[in-house]
Amino acid sequence: MKELNKILKSNAKFPLSQETVINIFLTNIWIKDDLLLELKPFDLSLEQFNVLRILRGQKGKPINLQDIQERMISKMSNTTRLVDKLIKKKFVRRTICKTNRRKVEIVITDLGLKTLKKVDPIIHSTEEKLTKNLTPDELIQLNKLLIKLKNQ
Repeated sequence: MKELNKILKSNAKFPLSQETVINIFLTNIWIKDDLLLELKPFDLSLEQFNVLRILRGQKGKPINLQDIQERMISKMSNTTRLVDKLIKKKFVRRTICKTNRRKVEIVITDLGLKTLKKVDPIIHSTEEKLTKNLTPDELIQLNKLLIKLKNQ
């Protein structure tokens, strides 16, 4: 409780549920800020990075916007806008399906794959740094607790 008060520069007494939610929210921001700092030299947002990883997982097979949206970590993202930005950067390519002309398909380009090869170890290293204060057992427990929190 004292740690949260120091961060918020407050003497307020928070209910445990509120303290927990605030701590999760602050942790989310802290993690996002560190990851964004690492992605900045590559001119990528977290959401764009997520789209590139989804497309790489397709192993060269095209995927439509709706399927990308379903796999996104952040469901609030405007997938069309994200893909448009990645097209401008030449990281992905949009094609029209030959069998259904109304269907738009997206594939990752060689430049997108090369960029991920550079970014992946940097992000992995950052994730390691962010979680270094926890033991492997604590990380397992934290993951279980976070999943339990979401399964309401």
